Amino acid sequence: MLRFVLRRLALMVPVLVGLSILLFAWVRALPGDPARALLGERATPEGLARVNDAYGFDQPLVQQYVTYVTALLHGDFGSSIQTGQPVVDSFTERFPATVELAVAALLFAVVLGVPLGYLAARRQGRPLDTFVVSGSLLGVVTPVFFLAILLKLVFADTLHWLPTSLRQDPRIDATHITNFYLLDGILTREWDAAWDAALHLVLPAIALGTIPLAIIVRITRASVAEVVHEDYVRTAEAKGLARGTVSRRHVMRNALLPVVTTIGLQAGLLLSGAVLTETVFSFNGIGQYLFEAIGQRDYPVLQGFIIFIAVVYSLINLLVDLSYGVIDPRVRAVSA
Repeated sequence: MLRFVLRRLALMVPVLVGLSILLFAWVRALPGDPARALLGERATPEGLARVNDAYGFDQPLVQQYVTYVTALLHGDFGSSIQTGQPVVDSFTERFPATVELAVAALLFAVVLGVPLGYLAARRQGRPLDTFVVSGSLLGVVTPVFFLAILLKLVFADTLHWLPTSLRQDPRIDATHITNFYLLDGILTREWDAAWDAALHLVLPAIALGTIPLAIIVRITRASVAEVVHEDYVRTAEAKGLARGTVSRRHVMRNALLPVVTTIGLQAGLLLSGAVLTETVFSFNGIGQYLFEAIGQRDYPVLQGFIIFIAVVYSLINLLVDLSYGVIDPRVRAVSA
């Protein structure tokens, strides 16, 4: 297993190198000029030249890339062109918000999606199956921004059941230790702050988690529907084993591999795909920050954030691969 982990970590190196090259080329292919975006109406030829010289934008692209990679290897992600704040500090400040939102959305998707997919597969052709399949199709085709605005309009603006925006009510004097607001409220036993942070998560998590929910439902349904017709399942049922035992040991355990793969992929996508949700709900995470950085042509922020997200995404996929060995001993034997 250790050799498997080391091999996967080694494979991350060429992936990240290739990503850094593509990312470097992509941000410089964006229309616009970071120097002009910084100076705005005050832009003059002398001012533009001064900014380009300060950030090395007037150097050949190959030299810029070498400088960029050398700084990365020393743990220097650069500083924002717009604010001057180190990218690492901005990431530390905003990443917890996105993680908190992504985890809440994933919990919403998994806790509802796996049971619904299982029940639909066990009741194929019945009203519940039709309802679940139709609902999953609707969830996949509904745009995230439209659902977010609709949820906000109904449950926040009209019914006033839930907050409209932000991560926490600014009137609450909360202590922030980790910048994970819900966790901070629990650690400090400020239960009003924890409850308020949880309420602020509900609508964004539902909006962000709806598409993963629909995908997990469909994958679970297809996987369970395939497994329930296997000979070992029919044999277990013929032996008179309890339905719960058959479902737990024979059906779900063998149906989980594609489901776990899907959950892992969705977890990575949630960390990088919260731009629209965070914008609608003014949720101060990296998605909203990246959206602003694209408009401002803030190269260091774009490069630093996307590289870090890629590393996190790769580590999530490594954890998914390791979980295969826990679910299926045959995988563990092959990777040993």
